[in-house]
Amino acid sequence: MTKVNSDKRIYGVPDEENPELTEEAMRRSIPAAQFFAERGLSMPGRPKSESPKVSVSLRLDPDVVAGFKADGPGWQTRMNAVLADSLKRARKQA
Repeated sequence: MTKVNSDKRIYGVPDEENPELTEEAMRRSIPAAQFFAERGLSMPGRPKSESPKVSVSLRLDPDVVAGFKADGPGWQTRMNAVLADSLKRARKQA
């Protein structure tokens, strides 16, 4: 289904700003890492972390989550800091 937005552009149809990707264009394309390396540029975006976080799923009491969220944005980072501090104290006691 073709959709039209308020600018009268038809979605799904190539235009001068977004020409159709041809087989020739695909043959000439190179990976972004190669493009930037050949020009002596660093890759855009956030650099890779030396110690990336691990995504987990856990169930917490609603009042615990509400308490951290009540202090505003960054509640997950604060929760991580509390847990890390608790772990350090437990290791010192052991």
